[in-house]
Amino acid sequence: MSSLANKVALVTGSTSGIGRGIAEHFASLGARVVVHGRTDARGREIAERLGRDAVFVAADLAEVEACRHIVRFTVERCGGIDVLVNNAARTTRRTIEDAPVELWDSIMSINLRAPFLCLQEAVKSMKARGGGSIVNIGSINAYIGEPKLGPYSVSKGGLMTLTKNAAAVLNRYRIRVNQINVGWTLTEGEERVQREEGKGADWLEHAVATRPFGRLLTPADVARAVAYFASDDSAVVTGTVMDLEQFPVGAPPNS
Repeated sequence: MSSLANKVALVTGSTSGIGRGIAEHFASLGARVVVHGRTDARGREIAERLGRDAVFVAADLAEVEACRHIVRFTVERCGGIDVLVNNAARTTRRTIEDAPVELWDSIMSINLRAPFLCLQEAVKSMKARGGGSIVNIGSINAYIGEPKLGPYSVSKGGLMTLTKNAAAVLNRYRIRVNQINVGWTLTEGEERVQREEGKGADWLEHAVATRPFGRLLTPADVARAVAYFASDDSAVVTGTVMDLEQFPVGAPPNS
């Protein structure tokens, strides 16, 4: 099992879903976790439950200075940063044809600009510490994406390029940058979206029937993969994009 003992890790968007799963797993591996979200009450409760001196920082990543602030907060409170997980994302549905420019800008600011800004700020501390790990949470939609996820898919494709470009630049400082393109994952957010789209109470049963391993991914599945990239288990791995899905991207689900 990977160890994150004595590592300081900032996980954006970690008050629910995949982010919370990552934060919980990191804490179980010995990391000091900085939880991020927009809701104070929930964030502080999660940080308290994690223990190991976990702390919470509130910020709206649509704001430039907020992105820099959460990294500076981590460095000032914890003495530095070893791991940055760019997980926070906006997933609002729209096609390329009907997406208003305001939505496009909002998705790009949170899904692509915020990871860039957080990375840029984290690198300052990581260089001083002799290295670090940055893990970007992408999506299999980065390649083409569902039609209804047009702007979101573009943002995750851009994140993939950011990952590889940053890895090529930062390896000289022993700072590694990797990405996980996550497939269909069961979270409270996914449950809400399915209901909002008019799916019935049995939507999960139908979804599972399309998965070769008989279930959707879980936040725990993603968290274990993130821990690999965050830990010394992947000490010389950088610029890698892992497709965390139950079949090769592009293959028919039941092939």
